[in-house]
Amino acid sequence: MADVDTDFNLKVVLVNFKQCLSEKEEVLMDPYLTGWKGLIKFLNNLGAVFAFISKDVLTKVQIMEKFRNSEQKENYFSLQSMVKYEISNNLVDFQKRADHPDSGCRTILRLHRALHWLQLFLDGLRTSQEDSKTSSLCTDSYNIALATYHPWLIRKAVTVAFCTLPSRNAFLETMNVGTPEEAVEMLSDAMPFIGQGHPARKCLKPDLNLGPPVSRPGSQSTENIRIYLNYVNSSKTNL
Repeated sequence: MADVDTDFNLKVVLVNFKQCLSEKEEVLMDPYLTGWKGLIKFLNNLGAVFAFISKDVLTKVQIMEKFRNSEQKENYFSLQSMVKYEISNNLVDFQKRADHPDSGCRTILRLHRALHWLQLFLDGLRTSQEDSKTSSLCTDSYNIALATYHPWLIRKAVTVAFCTLPSRNAFLETMNVGTPEEAVEMLSDAMPFIGQGHPARKCLKPDLNLGPPVSRPGSQSTENIRIYLNYVNSSKTNL
């Protein structure tokens, strides 16, 4: 386990994710990204095994921060405004190697995949027995949320590396909220804010009953925006 960053505290991360939702039920970009920065500290605390995920997430957060500091920053004030702006201006593509590989929509989608893995892993820690193997918990979560989007060589290397993970209690101590029992209690509070029910996740939530978009991105229709994002998120390609 790496040296613990004492500046990290899961409670602070939760505050930021709670502040994401505006009175208009929009997901505000700035507190959302701040919450992610806290989760990056957490990933770094977990050790070198998680470095590949941490670095990838940091890259995605930096992409979104560039959008927020650009001339179009007001269009990236919230996830909803970002979706409307990028779709209506043809800034999102279906193909992986297209004109806009780092659009905000695709970048947030990738962040949500990482968040899904983290949610599954933390929930596994929360509900498992004290002697449960963290390697199994982490591998199962990875296979569900991220493995589909990684080539075979990376999948193999990652699952082997997971076998070196420390004990369950050692992970819980990295959260800087007290005893393992107190950390478990905090995770119970955290799940609604990093799980499938969080508004940021719902914004790009897959709906398998929806097929591909009925028209090319660029339509002003809110329905087409919703269909497009649901289609992309349910796709099994490495976007």
